Amino acid sequence: MMTRDVLLDLELDEDDDEDGDIGDVPASKRPFLRTQTHPSGLALENFDQMVGSSFGTRENQPDFRSPEFEEFNGKPNSLYFNDGQRRIDFVLVYEDESRKENNKKGANEKQRRKRRAYESNLIHDGLQLEATRSVLDDKLVFVKIHAPWEVLCTYAELMHIKLPLKPNDLKTRSSAFDNFNWLGKVLQVDESIIKPEQEFFTAPFERSRMNDFYIRDKDTFFNPATRSRIVYFILSRIKYQVSDNVKKFGINKLVSSGIYKAAFPLHDCNFSYPSEDFTCPNERYLLYREWAHPRSIYKKQPLDLIRKYYGEKIGIYFAWLGYYTQMLLLAAVVGVACFLYGYLNRNNCTWSKEVCDPNIGGTIIMCPQCDRLCPFWKLNITCESSQKLCIFDSFGTLVFAVFMGVWVTLFLEFWKRRQAELEYEWDTVELQQEEQPRPEYEARCTHVVINEITQEEERVPFTTWGKCIRGVLCASAVLFWILLIIASVIGIIVYRLSVFIVFSAKLPKNLNGTDPIQKYLTPQTATSITASVISFVIIMILNTIYEKVAIMITNFELPRTQTDYENSLTMKMFLFQFVNYYSSCFYIAFFKGKFVGYPGDPVYWLGKYRNEECDPGGCLLELTTQLLIIMGGKAIWNNIQEVLLPWIKNLIGRYRTVSGSEMVTPRWEQDYHLQLMGRLGLFYEYLEMIIQFGFVTLFVASFPLAPLLALVNNILEIRVDAWKMTTQYRRMVPEKAQDIGAWQPIMQGIAILAVVTNAMIIAFTSDMIPRLVYYWSFSVPPYGDHPHYTMDGYINNTLSIFNIADFKNRSKGNPYTGLGNYTTCRYRDFRYPPGHPQEYKHNIYYWHVIAAKLAFIIVMEHVIYSVKFFLSYAIPDVSKRTRSKIKREKYLTQKLLHENHLKDMTKNMGVIAETIMGAADNHLRPKLE
Repeated sequence: MMTRDVLLDLELDEDDDEDGDIGDVPASKRPFLRTQTHPSGLALENFDQMVGSSFGTRENQPDFRSPEFEEFNGKPNSLYFNDGQRRIDFVLVYEDESRKENNKKGANEKQRRKRRAYESNLIHDGLQLEATRSVLDDKLVFVKIHAPWEVLCTYAELMHIKLPLKPNDLKTRSSAFDNFNWLGKVLQVDESIIKPEQEFFTAPFERSRMNDFYIRDKDTFFNPATRSRIVYFILSRIKYQVSDNVKKFGINKLVSSGIYKAAFPLHDCNFSYPSEDFTCPNERYLLYREWAHPRSIYKKQPLDLIRKYYGEKIGIYFAWLGYYTQMLLLAAVVGVACFLYGYLNRNNCTWSKEVCDPNIGGTIIMCPQCDRLCPFWKLNITCESSQKLCIFDSFGTLVFAVFMGVWVTLFLEFWKRRQAELEYEWDTVELQQEEQPRPEYEARCTHVVINEITQEEERVPFTTWGKCIRGVLCASAVLFWILLIIASVIGIIVYRLSVFIVFSAKLPKNLNGTDPIQKYLTPQTATSITASVISFVIIMILNTIYEKVAIMITNFELPRTQTDYENSLTMKMFLFQFVNYYSSCFYIAFFKGKFVGYPGDPVYWLGKYRNEECDPGGCLLELTTQLLIIMGGKAIWNNIQEVLLPWIKNLIGRYRTVSGSEMVTPRWEQDYHLQLMGRLGLFYEYLEMIIQFGFVTLFVASFPLAPLLALVNNILEIRVDAWKMTTQYRRMVPEKAQDIGAWQPIMQGIAILAVVTNAMIIAFTSDMIPRLVYYWSFSVPPYGDHPHYTMDGYINNTLSIFNIADFKNRSKGNPYTGLGNYTTCRYRDFRYPPGHPQEYKHNIYYWHVIAAKLAFIIVMEHVIYSVKFFLSYAIPDVSKRTRSKIKREKYLTQKLLHENHLKDMTKNMGVIAETIMGAADNHLRPKLE
């Protein structure tokens, strides 16, 4: 028999529109009222019948049922109703309209009626509610929700939640290295404080097999995280209003429209001290003490407790972040070693000595780098930058780039194995089968299609043609915003070109090379630093815009499940952020200084601005500066946002209620004044780390200290995130997650691209290949004059000569006249000198260098890709040990269920046989008598 919802029949007006449009679908087309196939195999119509049979129908009940009001019992850490028996699984908070200062009767009455209808339907669906007024602000009302045993069992079956069958008796193999694992024991969390969780064989819950499950205590069979997840599932689907044949539903909508101010599960105690209640597990206190506190920074994370308290989704994030940080330790050590190699050998850098030598670099007059305003300059002005460049542009850089290509493969492959272990330990191996559609998706399911597999009718939100149209529109929107980011990058390039002229005109023009300002702040350096800072500011501003745009596009796309939603949003946001963060680095690495022509025929940007040139040593140092500013600035800004903002907001909240600070406040009121993290809060944490992962891998050839900076940042990031979630934020609704989702293929794509970018940085951005070509080919005959291989004369050989009178475009006039009494100048390129039959054409050295660069890229890519693919093939995604455990547990689970089923059948057959024999005996006995 169908149950009857208590719904408001209101006229549709502007006040109703503020709820949003999620779920606003005519009732005649609502999937709630017609048969719809779900992964669970239950239609919502049949589910309503199941709920009605469990909790009674609503037809014999009054239209509205309200929660009972109770006074606060004075127990600040209590997690129960006033009776001390029913546990609080969720809390709703609203502001009493009758006590508002600006009391708009019409609007407030509508909000009150919607809330009454919603709470009445919660009660009709079996939830138990108790309301309590705020101790500090009598306008606030806290509605505490408790899910009784019958409700938990019903929804656990619908949601396919896996629950314990019996304790897991599979023995863990001991390792031969266990006796030497003293360091691991020092880093491990003390098991006497955080006890290891007992492992169980599990199976999807079925009420018909209740006796098969390991139920020792009904109050603890469903842990608090599971109870909160079930209650949130109910809250997201309960309807509260019908308007013009349109039904509205869900707690998210009620919160966003202001009918409720908050909805959250409770923390179990205060983080700074344990609860006095002996029934409280004090898990929040343990997490703060052993995980979030600064003194635990050297310890491993208590992942099992994190998963138990916050759910698998939070747990898998911290597991991944911890594993990534561990792997960064190796990369940081090798990176520091390569940096030290370059630093210790910087004085042996022959070409830098030639730049700084007054008799070589001091006598080489370089051509102006812009028209009319830029002066001639001596090469030794770049002495400081050439010495710094020797640190990063060394043989160690090549070794480190090859190492990082292998490292990223090892990290991804071993993470897959670790992830498979967590899937087994946390019981998420078959998670996809139990994930339910999003309420927003269900509300739009108005089109009937035939399922190709079941050949049964099911409802979808749009037809195939409609899906194609939405896909095209979403792709077009993404492309438009990416082009907009590229336009902003072009704006930065124009800034660089124009401001370089200003710096060249304003900075000191003497050529003695001894002025400190001229020594450290050349026009190139000033332009690079200011452009990097402005680029970083623009990146952070655009981030706030693109986040909202990506969410709007994903909402329009309407993914089916929460996992699909987050994966779709992940891809869009990463595309935005990839272009936003990395475009300036790609410009410096692969475009700046590559298309400048030569002084007699320069290339102009937009027909007005002369293209930028690199320093005589190349653009590698500028790329390093860009990476350092963006990585460092991003880390500092994110930590300020993550630490200071929630702390300041909570401090302001406490200051506002300081008048009642001496009063004892209940647990739910303390949690209400904490900050809300939001359902996409974890998404931004992933995004921050993946962007960092890109900096560590894509451009690491220019900055070997990047892994070290990332390591330090991540060690702090883990504890900052832990502190933030444990102390500053409300407890999030626990969610299931099998893996890190779309971030895994994104990292794999970055790893493949990183091989190409690092090979091209070494080939085209650094000066390593030209130096090697000179050393092995052009320093000795037939091209050179030295009797043995040497780097002497490299600078003179790589700087071409230009005759100032040979300016090609006569109509513009020669821009170099009037800047000094010079007839020739030098510029960075490989061209024939004036007077040569092929003057200003590329010389043989240029073609040797190009061939060497292409050969280097091909060889390096093929070698690293071969190693990567071999490692990917040799390292299985799931270890043999984990695979055996999964198979063994599945076998034992099936065997246990089968044996219990046989026992039940045997018992039932015995009862039936006894009944038949008894009936036959009673029938035959009178005849015999």
